[in-house]
Order: sequence, then C-alpha cells, then structure tokens
Amino acid sequence: MKKIKVTKDGPYIVSGSVPLAKETAEGEYNGGPERWHTERKFTTGEIYSLCRCGRSGNMPFCDGAHLKFGFDGTETAGYDKFVDKAKLITGPGLDLLDWYDLCSLARFCHLGNNTWNDVANSDNQKSKEDAVYSACCCPSGRLVPVDKTTNQPIEPELEPSISLTEDPIKDVSGPLWVKGGIEIESAEGKSYEIRNRVTLCRCGKSENKPLCDSSHVGCKFKDNL
Repeated sequence: MKKIKVTKDGPYIVSGSVPLAKETAEGEYNGGPERWHTERKFTTGEIYSLCRCGRSGNMPFCDGAHLKFGFDGTETAGYDKFVDKAKLITGPGLDLLDWYDLCSLARFCHLGNNTWNDVANSDNQKSKEDAVYSACCCPSGRLVPVDKTTNQPIEPELEPSISLTEDPIKDVSGPLWVKGGIEIESAEGKSYEIRNRVTLCRCGKSENKPLCDSSHVGCKFKDNL
C-alpha cells in the first residue's frame, strides 16, 4: 500500500515503493507556465523519508536537519472534504469547483483566457478545452472541472507517484506534488482526504501544514537540486 506518513516535527515517511521524480513547469504564458516536464527520476527504496523542514543538506531526503533547527511542523490543515469546501462556479458547457485555500501558486490557471473566464465561455469548444487543460494542470487540486452532463469531476489520469516541483519563472522550488490517490496520514494517525492531486509543503513555512499554501514563493525556497 502506497502511503505518506507525516511525522511530528519531522519528515514525510513514504512507503510502498512510490516513484519519485522532479518536474519543472515549462514555458511562459501571461506570467504562468504552460506544461509540466519531467527532469529527473530518483532511485528510491520501498520506504524513504522526504524533508519537510526545508533545511536538509541532502535534498529531497531528510538528513535530520529538523532536529538541529528545531522545526515546528504542527499540522493546521483540516480534514474537510473538497466538495464540502469548494465554491461551485457554473458555466454554459462546464462547471468548476474551486477551493482557494489549496492554491499553491502554480499559475496554470493563467492559460487561455484564464480558467474562470474559459469556464464562463465554455459553450465555445476551445474555451471549454482550455478550461479543462488549465484546471487539470493545477498540482494542488484547487481547481476541478465538472462535466455538466454527468455531474462528475474531470481529473487527469495520474499514476500514484510524487514529484518535486520547480518553478523557473518565480525562480523557486515548489511543493511536493502527490498524485494518484496516495493516502496521507497525519502525525496523529488520521488520514486526510485521499485525492488525485495534492501539494505538500517542503519549504517548512506553510501555515496550512502539511499542505502547501504557496509560502515557498515568498520565502524564495530553493532545494538546489
């Protein structure tokens, strides 16, 4: 079973032979990127530990720096379900669920005429396709398009894996992009909602731990990989 365990004031313990890669947001359109590109794949074992404090000298893996620097990893994210918290935005050909608190500032929503405008004009096929593409590139899962015919969410097909994200436009290293429905368990032993797309903080500065709140941009986090 693939799983991520958040440890108290310590690293993420990843188990189940979860693939680990580095992905860079490529291209530039209206201040945001256009696509994801896999830069590197890491060799890992069945179990490995990923840095959560942002201070490891062996990135992306934990080297005990959280102990040296007295990292406070207190989890403040709730266990709410996405559908209960997300705002429903309706369009003529497509709806959109948007939970702003999950924003990791990846900015794929800038594509096209921006995701929200494209939803508003989704009776146009190109706008509809642009809205689906931009929303599905969102690593945090903040934005989820909804098929108006079936009332079902539209999600990209993602294999269970983790990616270290990189944002060259902002010149920062981004969060951990957790894909494909991997369970994330808190230090207290309670599981967060299992989703297809989640971003976890690895700069150590998020105020919504263990989830990313885009603090990596403000603190100019770099993993130097």
